[in-house]
Amino acid sequence: MSADPTAVRAVGAVPTASRVLLAAFELAAAVDLVSLLAGADLGHQLAKPLLMPLLAAYAVTRGAPRLLTAALLFGWGGDVFLLSDADWAFLVGMGSFAGGHVCYLVHFGRRRTSPLLGAGYAAALVGTVALLWPDLPAELRIPVAGYSLLLTAMAYRASSLGLLAGLGGALFLLSDTLIATGVAEWPQLPAPDFWVMLTYIAAQYLLTMGVLRAMYGERRTTV
Repeated sequence: MSADPTAVRAVGAVPTASRVLLAAFELAAAVDLVSLLAGADLGHQLAKPLLMPLLAAYAVTRGAPRLLTAALLFGWGGDVFLLSDADWAFLVGMGSFAGGHVCYLVHFGRRRTSPLLGAGYAAALVGTVALLWPDLPAELRIPVAGYSLLLTAMAYRASSLGLLAGLGGALFLLSDTLIATGVAEWPQLPAPDFWVMLTYIAAQYLLTMGVLRAMYGERRTTV
């Protein structure tokens, strides 16, 4: 039986609510990034906690898998806890992000990925942890190493969904590496929090779009 063209178009149609939520996410992202560049801490404190709920709400209106929504909400938890400079908040925030990475990994499943890319990520993981290790606070070395392993696995497996998700995974790894260099008190780029948030926001956005694109592509093949 042939597919109904109207039904096929409807699968990929973007509802008005989705457009509004995506625009709100983009506005919150702009406010957050401009606030960081301007040194307006209040703007960052207000905008950052809005980012992942808005992106998650957008994903829900697009019929996203529950694991994607859960990953984004775990990211929101990490965002909120990392607004504090306390060591315990850093660890809880890292744990929340780790929960999000687990959700992504479960969603990616056993899709095929490049062994060569995996080798590159493995080399990057070992090299980065080895370089950071002496400069990290002793109580954070093991948690950071374990988290880095999980994050690198997520970044690598994200490539199984295509270019968008693969770039998202790579940017997530870059963003958290920038955070780790700050914790290790390495020399930083000007406005370091801006670069952390820019790469993080782009990472979550690309991962979301990559998951949605893969989902719609799979649906079209079965309509």
